[in-house]
Amino acid sequence: MNNLIRTVNLHKSYYDGAIELPVLEGIDIGVEKAEILAIIGASGVGKSTLLHLIGALDRPTQGKVFFENQDIFAFNDHELDRFRNQEVGYVFQFHHLLSEFTAIENVALGALIAGKNSRDARDSARKLLDYVGLSERLEHHPSELSGGERQRVAIARALINQPRVILADEPTGAPLKSGLHFERSSVPDGL
Repeated sequence: MNNLIRTVNLHKSYYDGAIELPVLEGIDIGVEKAEILAIIGASGVGKSTLLHLIGALDRPTQGKVFFENQDIFAFNDHELDRFRNQEVGYVFQFHHLLSEFTAIENVALGALIAGKNSRDARDSARKLLDYVGLSERLEHHPSELSGGERQRVAIARALINQPRVILADEPTGAPLKSGLHFERSSVPDGL
């Protein structure tokens, strides 16, 4: 298989005491390099759970997630940390910016964790914030930004390490169909 990401028989259940609450049951998907896959469905069908499993933020109850044919849950803790920091960019449903940091500091943080020096991390963060239209808001804290500005900071943060995968959880907040559906397209040339 040449999938960049592939899930095999993915299951996730949560437990309320002894009661099992299944959320995902037997999800098999493959995503190619440069492919855009939209996971759509009504609230509560498991979209966020699936993204958390693919991005190694949570572990499946059963099944596997492969990145370049490697089972990500066979990685040791250091390899998982590296995968999360360098291979995957996250745009969460809620921006999760650190309130004590400015926009540029929030964006640069991932590059610093990856080992980039402070000046290079800030330069990359500045370029990304300019790209998303926030060059005049670099030194503003999240509380000083609008909701849309916070989301653009979160997008810049997701891109800081030039990840191979971007996971965006409800980036538009538009109403969705019931059930879990997949829609595919490709990344436009030049991106």
